[in-house]
Amino acid sequence: MSGCTAFADKAALAEHAAARWLERLVKRDAGRPFTVALSGGRTPRLLYESVVTRAGGGTFDKVHFYWGDERVVPPTDDESNFKLADLGLFQPLEIPLDQVHRVQTERSEIEAVQLATDELLQLTESNAAGQPVVDLVFLGMGEDAHVASLFPGDTEAIESQAVYRAVTGPKPPPRRITLGYPALAAAREVWVLASGEGKAEALRASLAKGSDTPLARVLQSREHTEILTDFKL
Repeated sequence: MSGCTAFADKAALAEHAAARWLERLVKRDAGRPFTVALSGGRTPRLLYESVVTRAGGGTFDKVHFYWGDERVVPPTDDESNFKLADLGLFQPLEIPLDQVHRVQTERSEIEAVQLATDELLQLTESNAAGQPVVDLVFLGMGEDAHVASLFPGDTEAIESQAVYRAVTGPKPPPRRITLGYPALAAAREVWVLASGEGKAEALRASLAKGSDTPLARVLQSREHTEILTDFKL
């Protein structure tokens, strides 16, 4: 089951998501780490801006940051999802470096995948299948209904039980490291931020019964997923 909420524009969507996230952090169990996987794209930039203006002191204590996917580029590259969060969120809020677990793209892909997996498993509970139970995963959605870097036609992704894996995407930069479907299914909460009228058809298709888009696979694997959009379905 999915909850879908529409907003007037992407700014209103980002403001709502920021407010909800901060409310969620206030209610968390302060005795353990809270793990969140971030996404890339345009909407997170607005989300980060809104969070920075709203966050109070101590809000992000024990909050540990990971990524749903990352491009295999240097962390200083404008295409880096880490750089987006570093400039927009971590630096303004002075998040301690030991709470930020970026994908180490300067290493070989095999090493980067293993390190990202190990770091995520270190601070999360694992389910019966050995998948990390992330507290909150933010996902964007492409016009082809891809989420993270899980693209249509990637049959290996459907069968793989890997927490993270390296993939080739259809758009540059092509090499990516992404969470797999089982990890997204295991997360406590998944919020999909779908912004842009050009994505409306992809979301409609993903919500249809029997759909096999990447987003549909995530939705069908979970009891509940929150979808926030700036267009009407």
